Amino acid sequence: MDTILKHFPQLSEKQQQQFAALGPLYQEWNQKINVVSRKDIDHIYPHHILHSLGIARVLPFKPGATILDLGTGGGLPGIPLAILFPETQFLLIDGTRKKITVTQDIIDQIGLENAQARHLRAEEVKEKFDFVVCRAVASLELLVGWSFPLLKDQDQHALPNGLLTLKGGDLKAEIKALPKGTYVEKFSLTNFFKDPYYEEKFVVYVQG
Repeated sequence: MDTILKHFPQLSEKQQQQFAALGPLYQEWNQKINVVSRKDIDHIYPHHILHSLGIARVLPFKPGATILDLGTGGGLPGIPLAILFPETQFLLIDGTRKKITVTQDIIDQIGLENAQARHLRAEEVKEKFDFVVCRAVASLELLVGWSFPLLKDQDQHALPNGLLTLKGGDLKAEIKALPKGTYVEKFSLTNFFKDPYYEEKFVVYVQG
């Protein structure tokens, strides 16, 4: 929890309580369902919750914006982002029902009023969003195919509406596989977080 406060010192009392509750809830759920890698659950704050918040360092979401977390798994990055931006609306979807059960339970237990979890695939979603966010879900090419039909036409942020995804390693081949003329920007997380864990980890923005 200290690592979150170190990087985001402006958190309200309520936000601090919500972030503090996440660790024990993930520990508890992870004993029943493998939401986070078992060997990494003890690093839930520095490796998972802070990682999710890397997106916020690239683009702070505006009040009233709508964000889709695609393939949320156990609620990452959507839940930490929804805590950080209480006036932004988040929809967290996943094709695996038991993961959505975990996600909705955590949302309910921490009293997160601006997020909901649904058992849906991307092609079943009817709403439109300012941004699609995700973490370790699929190749950029697949993510773009799923995300772009779900974006609103009207931009209201510093970056035009698009995809913001957390990725690691060498991304040259993935970026090259995107349609010609696609605008992609890569933000290294070591610019924001000094932990060696973040070397070779990025937020990738693809303009819609």
